[in-house]
Amino acid sequence: MDLTRCGLLIERAETLARLYANHRDWTVVEEKWLDERFDERSTRRSSKGIYRVLSSRFKTASANLPAIVRLPSIFEQCETARDKAQILYLYLLEDDPLVKYAVHQYVQRLQRSGIDELDFDQDTVERLLSEFHYADGSAFEYAESTTRRWGDGLRSVMREIGVLETQQSLTGQLPKIGTIPLLVASGYSWEKAETDWLSRPAGWLYLFQPEQSWDSLAERVSDHPSWEASGIHGELRLQPTEETYGWAESMGGDE
Repeated sequence: MDLTRCGLLIERAETLARLYANHRDWTVVEEKWLDERFDERSTRRSSKGIYRVLSSRFKTASANLPAIVRLPSIFEQCETARDKAQILYLYLLEDDPLVKYAVHQYVQRLQRSGIDELDFDQDTVERLLSEFHYADGSAFEYAESTTRRWGDGLRSVMREIGVLETQQSLTGQLPKIGTIPLLVASGYSWEKAETDWLSRPAGWLYLFQPEQSWDSLAERVSDHPSWEASGIHGELRLQPTEETYGWAESMGGDE
């Protein structure tokens, strides 16, 4: 239930990624984080709690996402805070099975019935959570106050990535995706499925992009020099020209 503790915390996550890229040692990073209170928390204990949540998202990230040492370069190329949020959101999904489950459910609703199904009111969120089971078979069972805080956390994330427009909004919209998060989401999709990725682009789906938008997204990706398009029997193929995330420099040298 880490989402009850903090959301994406874009600036602090960016700072943490830069610290790791500089030192390449999580023990050193934690010491510096706590000593210098990069999260501006009043106590060492609360600062350590935020560090634990944010660092877990980076430590557990699969190889499908950019290496942490590439993130400073990636963030520098982002044009908006939303761009950064959409990238950090993918790390959250990889780390938190409960968030990933909820997003899966909303993506299925979007595919099945359209944008009107992106309803993030608390009752809808709780109905989705009631159907969730952890890997050990245990069900979702938390106090009502905890569940409400989790729902608030989910809505906060949805606002940061552009699915919810305002603090009061409960009905979602299709978020606009900037160039850099599009490249990351496409790379993530490619790494998960390689040549077949365009049939079900996971990164695009997680960012609530319906199938009707895939052609325009593919065209945008193909226009970037790090990707190349080809056609076999009339079927579009789109793949990285070299390394999937080679367009982002690895801070301090090799990964």
